Amino acid sequence: MMKKRLLTGLQPSGDLHIGNYFGALKPFLDTYGEYESFLMVADYHTLTSKKDSENLKENIVNIVRSYLAVGVDPQKAVIFKQSDISEHTELAWIFDTLVTVPFLMQAHAYKDKVAKGLEANAGLFTYPMLQAADILLYDTEVVPVGEDQRQHIEYAREAATKFNNAFGETFKQPKELILKGLGVVPGVDGQKMSKSYGNTIPLFGSRDEIAKAVMSIVTDSSGDRPENVYRIHTLFKTEAELTGLYEEKKGKYKDLKEALIEDIEAQVAPMRERYESIDEVEVKKVLKEGNEKAQAIASAKMTTVRKKVGVAL
Repeated sequence: MMKKRLLTGLQPSGDLHIGNYFGALKPFLDTYGEYESFLMVADYHTLTSKKDSENLKENIVNIVRSYLAVGVDPQKAVIFKQSDISEHTELAWIFDTLVTVPFLMQAHAYKDKVAKGLEANAGLFTYPMLQAADILLYDTEVVPVGEDQRQHIEYAREAATKFNNAFGETFKQPKELILKGLGVVPGVDGQKMSKSYGNTIPLFGSRDEIAKAVMSIVTDSSGDRPENVYRIHTLFKTEAELTGLYEEKKGKYKDLKEALIEDIEAQVAPMRERYESIDEVEVKKVLKEGNEKAQAIASAKMTTVRKKVGVAL
């Protein structure tokens, strides 16, 4: 029986943090063997907010190192770079001609980023259609997302419907794989952990960097249990394992933070060692092989799309 095709990816917008790991990488690791899996470096998406070419090059290498370091087997998943497959932007343009401005204005991510002061550039506005192209170009059937990202898949389905209605049945309707039980990974300030908020705990940082971040976690002195510390701690140990510790150390916030540092270090140290051992040569080899596989599928799909829309003579 053929495996369903799954696609996901991360932007190379900076060093990964534990929110990226528990929100995207670990769920992918736990499920990707069940599917024909594609793991994308979403570098063109990064341009909506980052304008530092040298930093972007470095981040692209580092995100592939991260995929490999956490345990993704490049023989079992197609690891590829979005910008190396020109069909992504070509298909996104076609989708842009099918959807309306009011429809794009409803995007939660766009409204949220503009509200936080990010420049409302056209790329940020049409971002959902590039994301739809990423998904639909590969006849993706499953996209793992958090509950707060469900709209991304709704936009992809709308793009598929618009195209199919206009030019005939061409694209599959992808389904979301909602990642249950993860919720929002809290940052050191209690908000969602995000590079843009500056509230992260680095995934591959040194022990000292992890300790500095953990010690900066905002605590509420009115209770016996520091909720922000506890919520992060539950990512590394079960509630049953933590009950005794938090009862024994009731009110001793420094001790609880130190225990969290030890538990984070125990899990990430082996991944950090692997991360530091991966060089750019290995990264380029993995991307070359992955790009070739992705390109073959994307090229075939766009040949069909060009015929359907009428530009192929």
